[in-house]
Amino acid sequence: MTRLPVRVRITAAFALAMAAVLAASGLFLYQRLSSHLAAELDRELQLRSQDLAALVGQPDGSLAREGAGRLVERGESYAQLLGTGGRVLDATRPLGRTPLLSVDELRTARRKPLYVDRPPVPGLDEDSRVLATSVTRNGRPAVLVVGATAQNDAETLARFRDELLIAGPIALILACGIGYLLAGLSLRQVESMRRRAAVISAETPGERLPVPPTGDEVQRLGETLNEMLDRLEEALQRERDFVADAGHELRTPLALLRTELELALRQATTESDLRDAVRWSSYEVDRLCQLAEDLLLIARTERGSLALRREPVEIDALFASVLSRFEWRAEQLGKTVGSTPAVGLCVEADRLRLEQALSNLVDNALRHGGDEIALEAVSYDGSVELHVRDNGSGFLDGFVPRAFDRFARMDAARGGGAGLGLSIVKTIAESHDGSAHVANAEPGTDAWLSLPAL
Repeated sequence: MTRLPVRVRITAAFALAMAAVLAASGLFLYQRLSSHLAAELDRELQLRSQDLAALVGQPDGSLAREGAGRLVERGESYAQLLGTGGRVLDATRPLGRTPLLSVDELRTARRKPLYVDRPPVPGLDEDSRVLATSVTRNGRPAVLVVGATAQNDAETLARFRDELLIAGPIALILACGIGYLLAGLSLRQVESMRRRAAVISAETPGERLPVPPTGDEVQRLGETLNEMLDRLEEALQRERDFVADAGHELRTPLALLRTELELALRQATTESDLRDAVRWSSYEVDRLCQLAEDLLLIARTERGSLALRREPVEIDALFASVLSRFEWRAEQLGKTVGSTPAVGLCVEADRLRLEQALSNLVDNALRHGGDEIALEAVSYDGSVELHVRDNGSGFLDGFVPRAFDRFARMDAARGGGAGLGLSIVKTIAESHDGSAHVANAEPGTDAWLSLPAL
């Protein structure tokens, strides 16, 4: 089912609200006018009653003679004088001798002024309103009844109602038209942003939505969407850089592995040559496995915090496990890998992750460091520092601050790059509420993890 456009829905909602407001306003004004006309009629009856009371108080005053005078308008008003027993003493023509008040109403009028609505009376075809007040005639009490037709007020209300029924819909149509135009003006900026968003893609970096300087919700929406595009573009660029750098890191061991295998196929003639080719191929496969583990860890940390299985880990056992992985490789490279005893030192950590971090440091030292590599643990200020030192040429000073960046290059310093290794070390250390550091030492390089002591 096709939904109506937002502009039409806004206009429809505005029309309903406007119709409700106009109806409520019209009803209020109608009631106010009706109340005002009724009050005005009551004041008119009161003034007329005062004038006629003075008339009937005179010895020769007569309502019948005043029927066509200035106090009583023929066809619109009338008056009647009743005795205390309800007998008609005087009246304007053509009321006749029929009293206008009942006995109870007559009794009430003798105590206080009484307003009563009456159906048509003789000589009048419309409803009327009467005011009954107590007066004195020739020294005797009586009740003066003064009435006037409500037809003029009814006609005034009818005309006002007709005007409301004509002006209300016209005002509603005009208001809806203005609302439709204003909604279009307000949504024009949104439509402009929509059209721009439709053409933004990964192939158009830097494109942003047009933001109107309106200072309202539309401007804030545009700014928020542009900030989101900034974050998405930055994430996409990181992914592209990651893929490019990962490809570069994988290309070297794969190329070397291919070269070793091709040489073994073409040139190896003895068992010793084949063993050397297999040994170096195994070394490159180990590098590929290490890269795969590093890439997997990065993928996991991109989705959130790194999951850890914490347990007490003895440093001596940890060092022994790491050394067993690299002794054969160090021997083949003509290097030595050893450790200093860490008696009694222990940390609470994920053993596999710590082995991965230390393995990355040892691997980096084997590939780029000197020929002597040592693992050492130091207890310092409530933490345990796990050091990997070598006697190589060290880092360039400009490389140390960015050593833990992903795929940081240090070609000028060591003819290679730190790759993912040091970045992974930093991630694992921070996941254990610790930190990772590198520094140039005398001689060589010192890289270490600082972890909370158990």
